[in-house]
Amino acid sequence: MFLDNLYKIKNFDVTPETILAAISLDPDHTIFEGHFPNSPVLPGVVQLQIVKELLEKHLGRNVKMKSMRTSKFIQVINPKETPDVYIDIKFKNAEFLEVVASGSWEGVTFFKAQVSYI
Repeated sequence: MFLDNLYKIKNFDVTPETILAAISLDPDHTIFEGHFPNSPVLPGVVQLQIVKELLEKHLGRNVKMKSMRTSKFIQVINPKETPDVYIDIKFKNAEFLEVVASGSWEGVTFFKAQVSYI
């Protein structure tokens, strides 16, 4: 949905239960025209969609959110000021795919989420 459009993957390191991706946001993407004009912000729902897309890329299958235990959006991401970010995903296959994800840049965390997928 957003991969290769809103963002590109610069680095994708995986182990059986982790993903660490460096991504580069396109600050000229049309999503930033309305969110918010002259003060662009990466919407929280889009941050969660990026986590989903990175999971799907690694797993080679589609996933669907079952529930969200927590999500905190701690810092605003302005793509003109911070186009490159890191997404860290830890997951465990149990009854559901249990995920703990966070996003950061230069040691500053901008979101954290705990999500279950089916």
